[in-house]
Amino acid sequence: MISSSGKKGNCEICGAKDVYTYDTERDNYLTEYLDELLDVYTCKERLPYGYPEKLLSNLGKELIERWSLFNIPEESVRELIINICKEKYDLESKLFTEPVGILELYDKDYLEKNCILKTYQWEDFKYTITNVNRFHSSHINTEVLSKLFSNMYLEYKKGTILYRARISDENGYESKDMGAPPPRLTSAGRANSEGICCLYLSDNINTTIHEIRARDLDYISIGSFELKKNIKVVDLGSLESFSPFSTEYALTWVAVNIEHLKKIGREIAKPLRRQDSILDYLPTQYISDFVKHLGYDGIKYKSTLSSDGNNFAIFSEKNFKCNKVEVYHIKELEYHKKKVK
Repeated sequence: MISSSGKKGNCEICGAKDVYTYDTERDNYLTEYLDELLDVYTCKERLPYGYPEKLLSNLGKELIERWSLFNIPEESVRELIINICKEKYDLESKLFTEPVGILELYDKDYLEKNCILKTYQWEDFKYTITNVNRFHSSHINTEVLSKLFSNMYLEYKKGTILYRARISDENGYESKDMGAPPPRLTSAGRANSEGICCLYLSDNINTTIHEIRARDLDYISIGSFELKKNIKVVDLGSLESFSPFSTEYALTWVAVNIEHLKKIGREIAKPLRRQDSILDYLPTQYISDFVKHLGYDGIKYKSTLSSDGNNFAIFSEKNFKCNKVEVYHIKELEYHKKKVK
């Protein structure tokens, strides 16, 4: 919205030069959106007695962490919001300057009906599905989850090309050997349980190479898979960037669910490390299996190993045909490191 206005200048908040800017003295097109978002919050003195301290925060922190709207210091966010929402500040300044909370996060009845995990946290769900009840969970509000998925699926048309890679020798594999392994050889993955076939594909060749963790001097067979009919795929990769300004859901609903949405998005994309247990995939297998139960053809999720790639877990490989296989030789690998201690 700001860039489409075409106004450039210097930012008084972050100091950036010659960038698209929003003039809080003259512009007002952001006010309505932010006012509506701030209506989700209640200042501390108006919250009910007993409202947990751990659910309190300040407005700047909320807009940075819960909503991912800014990447500047909290004090700068507060200054910015006060200038954009002047009238609201004049009416209720404590909302901007004192701790705030979301009233519905303390409303058990509201959470039971409207929250994906009811009154629980993602960690509670992970523990029970791993250690208590493997196939059923009272922690998940399937009605809410079903409605969510019905509004975030993508339709892929017949003829779409996706890719799958396998480490091979220099002769490569034939097309018939590039599909999902048979049930007896199917190991557990992020979207399938052991013994349940699932065709994992990517939307570009580089992503497939990263996903199979190819090593220096490996030969790799990469199959091009053509979609044989239109399919519907639930886009779980969009959960991490769920926007309050591009959704048909009430902002209060988004507010109580957004942390859960981010967790599901991160978990579904998280690669299994060598030291991890396959039990770590159980929560995302549950989510994926529910998507399959609803009649969708697969899920889409972001690759954490390739920044510009997306992966797909297709529930039935019969929807795709491997048209050709090309063999690649990995000449060298480039490692990137980050000091953690």
